[in-house]
Amino acid sequence: MTKVLVLGGTGEARALAAGLVSRGVAVTSSLAGRVASPRLPAGAVRVGGFGGPDGLARWLTEHGTAAVVDATHPFAERIGASAVTAAARARVPLLRLQRPGWRQGPGDDWHWVDTLEEAATLVERLGDRIFLTSGRQGLAAFARCTRPHFLARCVDPPEPPLPPRLEVLLDRGPYTVEGETALLREHRIDVLVTKDSGGAMTTAKLVAARQEGVPVVVVRRPPRPPGPPAPTVADVAAALDWVSAILGT
Repeated sequence: MTKVLVLGGTGEARALAAGLVSRGVAVTSSLAGRVASPRLPAGAVRVGGFGGPDGLARWLTEHGTAAVVDATHPFAERIGASAVTAAARARVPLLRLQRPGWRQGPGDDWHWVDTLEEAATLVERLGDRIFLTSGRQGLAAFARCTRPHFLARCVDPPEPPLPPRLEVLLDRGPYTVEGETALLREHRIDVLVTKDSGGAMTTAKLVAARQEGVPVVVVRRPPRPPGPPAPTVADVAAALDWVSAILGT
């Protein structure tokens, strides 16, 4: 029987699963299945959706789940909302493990927007060669931009609709400042687009942009879903402590 369900897909989720397994906790990590060859965490793994909040609540009950940790990406809105509703219905404690967002520092030229659609409008005023690091599923927002040249970095190949002038770079982090600087120079990038994902895995591009004087368009995180507020922690150690308290171990 599953004791802990980790809604994963992030580095923090994998680290949490590894920590739980090392403590002898039965854990199942759930992955959305949007990446063809994901990095698999320790313990049991399931891939694919639950069928909305009702399906997730049913799964929690059927598997005797004692706790749920939502360690999904800060922009994974749908599963976050389902977790809040399902955990309340199944009366299972829920924790949100969310890395802190990035903070603008001296020398940064950041432009904050609320959506990728706003980013698409803004980039056409800021430059001609745009580096998109906002994920393959967000490329449709830029399909109407016919003038700029886009370089999009993705883990898997994107699907239409896409910007007409697009070059795709298939790659997976973590990245280095040296590598990101070389990429900005090689492709003559004059605008960087990113989501406020937070974490250290992809901060190198922000450092490189600062050093190269490249403006950055940053998409703000969406608000947390409505419903009973779940406690939130910012690191894996705190999540492990929370699970231990729930399980009494």
